[in-house]
Amino acid sequence: MDYVKAFVIGGLICAMVQILMEKTKMLPGRIMVLLVCTGALLGAIGIYEPFVEFAGAGASVPLLGFGNVLWKGVKEAVEEQGFLGIFAGGLKAGAVGISAALIFGYLGALIFPLKRKR
Repeated sequence: MDYVKAFVIGGLICAMVQILMEKTKMLPGRIMVLLVCTGALLGAIGIYEPFVEFAGAGASVPLLGFGNVLWKGVKEAVEEQGFLGIFAGGLKAGAVGISAALIFGYLGALIFPLKRKR
């Protein structure tokens, strides 16, 4: 049942983003930034963590979850290091996800080379 719940919640998040993309003139990059910032904001006010406990991977995998991870990393680093934690916390908490995106993006570029249009 956890898989079904994660699939439905993740699908609803993706559907809302798709509607936002189609009904507004916002560029995809701005929508991605909006999602990350929304996840961080919801994490800061304490709403996102209970949502992740309920929805599982359906809430933790999308960009909203990445924003929440950044927020948690910054919060923990500020508690440990003070002001400098603002800069180090998010990078430390999101390092695995960022590294995976870079590595898999590079591997994808090697496997599927760019075809130039003429």
